[in-house]
This record gives sequence, structure tokens and C-alpha cells, in this order.
Amino acid sequence: MQIVLPDFLKKSGDFANVCSAVNDIMIIYKTKIYFFDCDPAGILFYARIFQICHSAYESMVDSFSLKEDYWNNTDYAVPIISTEAKYLKPIKYGETVAIELTIVQLWNSSFELGYLCKNEMDDVCVEIKTIHVFVDKQTWKKKEINEEVRAGLERIFNDS
Repeated sequence: MQIVLPDFLKKSGDFANVCSAVNDIMIIYKTKIYFFDCDPAGILFYARIFQICHSAYESMVDSFSLKEDYWNNTDYAVPIISTEAKYLKPIKYGETVAIELTIVQLWNSSFELGYLCKNEMDDVCVEIKTIHVFVDKQTWKKKEINEEVRAGLERIFNDS
């Protein structure tokens, strides 16, 4: 696995060891496709691309160096409310896939992420979109995006 982040996201020591700048508009997450990721024909099982993209999303959030745990806190949750996938070319066992993650839209209580999943020849194999909404954990009603998270999202969104 390799994660490539813009310079402004390389704050924590953990990421300094595995990251390098590629540009200021996206995060690139790379991982190898293993046999257990594939169907019997040796092609990436269609649902696994969502898990790989979610790993890229988690890496982006980790790069924000938040004071509060994004994934486990008492104030908010951030469920995915919409997903979309376009499968353009097969991803095969043994390939390294690069996930280019960008912030497509940023609203008051939600955001949309776009993922381009590329093979080793830089061909786009899958396009993914996800929409995430901040909700209050007590009422499950939408709420404004946490200030620290918004700042991290805006750095990426405003540079794209």
C-alpha cells in the first residue's frame, strides 16, 4: 500500500514515512489486488472496490490529525447515504490499483467524494462516487460538518 498526499496534509509523523506530494488536488492511495479480493475468474470482485475506496477515505481522514476520533465519538456519525459505481475495465489479480480521491462537492452538512480507480497502465477501470452526511448521534438528524473536519476537507476541495 502506498498513500500519496499533498504537502499540506503531511503533518503527522506517521504519514511522513509513506507519503509524497503528487499535486494539490487529490489523494492517491495504492494497493495490490490479492487473490482473496477476486472472483473465481481472477477479476476483482465488484464490491471489493468499495472497501478499497473506503480505505483511501480513511487515510484521508487520518491525515487531518483530528483531536477527536472521527470514527468513534459521542457527537456525530458520518454515514454514506449514496453510492455510484461505473465499471469500465476489469481489475485483475496481482495488479496494483491507484485510487485517486477528490472532493467533488462540499455542503453544510455533507460532502461528495469521487474516486478514479486506475490500473498499472493508468487506465481508469472504475469510477466511484459517495455522499457522506454528518448526523447527530443522539437524534440521527443531519448537522453541520465538524469544524476540524471541514478545515481538512476545504484544504483539498479549494485546491481542486
